[in-house]
Amino acid sequence: MLVDVSPHPRAVIGASALVSTVALTLMAAPAHASTVEPPRQGVPRPAQTPPPATHTVAAGESVAAIAARYGLATADVLSWNGLSWENSLIRPGRVLSLVAPTAPAPAPATAPAGTSYTVVAGDTISGIAGRHGSTAGAVLAANGLTWDSIIYPGQTISVPAAPAPAAAPVPAPAAVAPIGLELDAEQAQNARTIIRIGREMGVPEPGIAIALGTAMQESWLRNLDWGDRDSQGLFQQRPSTGWGTVEEVRDAERATRAFFGGPTDPNGSRTRGLLDIAGWESMSYADAAQAVQISAYPDRYARWEEPSLAWLAALG
Repeated sequence: MLVDVSPHPRAVIGASALVSTVALTLMAAPAHASTVEPPRQGVPRPAQTPPPATHTVAAGESVAAIAARYGLATADVLSWNGLSWENSLIRPGRVLSLVAPTAPAPAPATAPAGTSYTVVAGDTISGIAGRHGSTAGAVLAANGLTWDSIIYPGQTISVPAAPAPAAAPVPAPAAVAPIGLELDAEQAQNARTIIRIGREMGVPEPGIAIALGTAMQESWLRNLDWGDRDSQGLFQQRPSTGWGTVEEVRDAERATRAFFGGPTDPNGSRTRGLLDIAGWESMSYADAAQAVQISAYPDRYARWEEPSLAWLAALG
């Protein structure tokens, strides 16, 4: 008996339809479905560029904008810089830290502890350091600041205790200034003029040193014929604020007498010199200089305290 094994016409049609349906289904599948790869083990993701350690504030910037720029949390940036949501005002030129402060190394058990201090209007780094028996350099270092940094009322800063006295070093020859702070011929001549005028006026040695450091900060101990606005001369005195004519403020001897002030001040009572400031002898070096100069950067004078004493010893 012969058996017909050829497929039934309906079966053939059904199989064809099934194949067509599968093909259409595959064609309609999302294009990405067949390209997704499982995550590969052991292959690291590209590292993001870390933010810089600091950021100098530009006009119009806010803490929130700076934090967003570097992918940081605003609260962290506030905390790292001694700020808060209520006190987040920043000014152009301020340097903000963009990294969490590292924990300080533990101090020796015998070392005296430092303290924290909240800045009030009129404070300077050198003044704060002097009142706490510390140094301006130590306060700057303890707070990650520089000589160009500005402090603001309400800011909390750390004031390290004064270091224990060390053994007295072998003194250098009096005629040698500290390395890197030697004066050239022009600077030395102007320094001698300041020292001579100070001695003629009976100014104490600390006052003469303050004048030397002030002139170095203001003009590099050079009798400049230019400066900020109409400032000129050794001390960058301004004719527009009563310090004398352009010729007078560029007269090194007269400008020095005006800086010292006192009864023989060539400006009379139009300006106030060092000797006119009550209690200047008990002020810090920088605060005494600032009382005469009224600078926008009062702490910059402090860096010249030790060099000016060396110049006085070498040239006086």
